Amino acid sequence: FQRLVVTKEEALELFAHNPFKLQLISTKVPDGSKTSVYRIGSLVDLCRGPHLTRTGIAKAFWVNKNSQAYWLGKAENDSLQRVYAISFPTEKMLKEYKKNIEEAMKRDHRLIGKKQDLFFFHPTMSPGSCFWTSHGAIIYKKLIDFIRREYRLRGFDEVITPNIYSEALFQQSGHCGNYKDNMYSMNIEGETWYLKPMNCPGHCMIFDQKVRSYKELPIRMADFGVLHRNELSGTLSGLTRVRRFQQDDAHIFCRPDQVQDEITHALEFLKFVYNTFGFDFSVCLSTRPKKAIGSRAIWDTAENGLKNALEACGIEYTLNPGDGAFYGPKIDIRLRDALNRYHQCGTIQLDFNLPIRFNLQYRTAESEETGDAHSASEVANSPADDKKASHNSAAVENVGSKAKADEITLGELKPGFERPVMVHRAILGSIERCTAILTEHFGGKWPFWLSPRQVMVVPVSDKYSDYADYLRKQLVRLGYEADADLSTRTMNKKVREAQVAAYNYIAVVGEKEQNDLTVTLRKRDTARPLGTFGIAEMFDMFEKESEVNSDDLHTIQPFMGRLPEALAKLPEPLKNCEGCCHHVGENHDEKKS
Repeated sequence: FQRLVVTKEEALELFAHNPFKLQLISTKVPDGSKTSVYRIGSLVDLCRGPHLTRTGIAKAFWVNKNSQAYWLGKAENDSLQRVYAISFPTEKMLKEYKKNIEEAMKRDHRLIGKKQDLFFFHPTMSPGSCFWTSHGAIIYKKLIDFIRREYRLRGFDEVITPNIYSEALFQQSGHCGNYKDNMYSMNIEGETWYLKPMNCPGHCMIFDQKVRSYKELPIRMADFGVLHRNELSGTLSGLTRVRRFQQDDAHIFCRPDQVQDEITHALEFLKFVYNTFGFDFSVCLSTRPKKAIGSRAIWDTAENGLKNALEACGIEYTLNPGDGAFYGPKIDIRLRDALNRYHQCGTIQLDFNLPIRFNLQYRTAESEETGDAHSASEVANSPADDKKASHNSAAVENVGSKAKADEITLGELKPGFERPVMVHRAILGSIERCTAILTEHFGGKWPFWLSPRQVMVVPVSDKYSDYADYLRKQLVRLGYEADADLSTRTMNKKVREAQVAAYNYIAVVGEKEQNDLTVTLRKRDTARPLGTFGIAEMFDMFEKESEVNSDDLHTIQPFMGRLPEALAKLPEPLKNCEGCCHHVGENHDEKKS
């Protein structure tokens, strides 16, 4: 391959026969500048490169598929054919790649989702928005509940914010100037309103709704609100690219001296969650993009803050220049799944811009010690707030100019107040996308705690259906996803169908089990039974497999090595009681059985 650098005029002349390339050259290559083309033999093509030095290096190649694609991804443009191909230095590497592709196709979340009746999409009634069936909704809710329990352990407060906002909010936040194409708008009574694509502006409003003290920080807000983003129809793909979704979204408002600790805690939180799922991950630091709000100095400070936190945690990372969010740099985390594929889910973003645009501030320690700060009512009615209101009003009126919108600063700091730093943080990211990744990672064989089908109770004959249904009801009462196959099919067929349906455990009951109040258990992928267990013993086993949080919410921790006196007098099993027995004074054995 030979790389040639040509002027814009030469490129237009060279590709005069191709209207698509002419459009790219006309719109992407600035006047008076140059671009590159590549030549091999008689073929000359427009390309940024780089290329292999010669075709002989590619010993094995495969044209694996083609698809329809709209020019530039827009449905109103011409429809073209996209051809996909890949090459390798050796035939052996190509065979390994094909093998991985075959395994990936078996694990495709869309196929497993249909087979296990988890979710579906309707191509015309609501494209890009998922319909979750009852079993899929169980996984969805368990993922949220898992993170929600961790929030309680890690000092987050969950909030709920509106789904629809006035255009003025997104003008103030900068979304209208930088993200408008991805937002759903509507006209209500002559005014423009938007479905929220992100939670951060709403969280800024919650922070700003009362006077804050330095003692309150860090404030950690979590939100599972529904988000909408207007993705192009040609980019929609199962659960990995959707228009309606929820995130484990959180925003931390902290003092500058707390930033490194908060990012460190976020990284530890992230590592715990990914280790729970069995993911390896890599980290990259994404810096200022071309389209960004805020000054270069603010961006430099934010980027250095993330670098320092990563280095303090001893985490290796790579730089990803120009791929930050428009409001701040970010730490992007790429997960590696069971097929050695990488996916991006979590992110940690440092933001100095939104606190400025929303004029967020808190009382400093010095002002409180000297008594300089006003009361909440005095601050609320002070001239400084009038000045803030006038700044906000002027800002909203002037956002038509992109230059002004990018450099806008709202309000002034009151005497004795400082600006908080904002940390955007998501670990699972989109619950939809995370579910797709987990479906393929586990191949549809869900771990017990996350499974929508945990236990199938199988009676050996109709005579033991009552006992089988009794067991099912007790399992359901304790929060497990249990069913009982009371059909007239043979026991072997019932067991086989439960295995195909990916139940984690199959509980077989007959005369002996009914008489002894026991159950014979077998696991999903084992041919031989695990053995016969008492009911309480089975519940203990299931309870241990359900414990996935970093600490137990249902225990009282000692103070300086001592338990409260009432607990110190209780029997030892009750002191450490977990799971179903949460209340002091309840009979432990009765609850377990």
